[in-house]
Amino acid sequence: MNSLLLFGSCYLLVLFLGLQNLNVNGGHRLLAMLTSFGIGAANLTVLKIMPGPTNLVDIMAYLLGGPLGIWTSMAIHPWMARRFGKQQSPEPCGLDEFL
Repeated sequence: MNSLLLFGSCYLLVLFLGLQNLNVNGGHRLLAMLTSFGIGAANLTVLKIMPGPTNLVDIMAYLLGGPLGIWTSMAIHPWMARRFGKQQSPEPCGLDEFL
């Protein structure tokens, strides 16, 4: 059961991190905000499970989740951006003059 949870949580964590990156770079602010909830939930699951006792199968499941997660995020992002995203040009947020 831990192996499945580790695979799923790592898969989702990397999936949401990939989507987050693509959303931020594409100016999809609302989608970027929404993916943050997924990142938090998946990361919390990883942090709750990983410190416990793990075996080789658990580690392999964890390591396989990442590559599949990033591949999935790159595959589905164009559809997500067309369906849910609104292309926004990055505008100054008021902090730019201080940076």
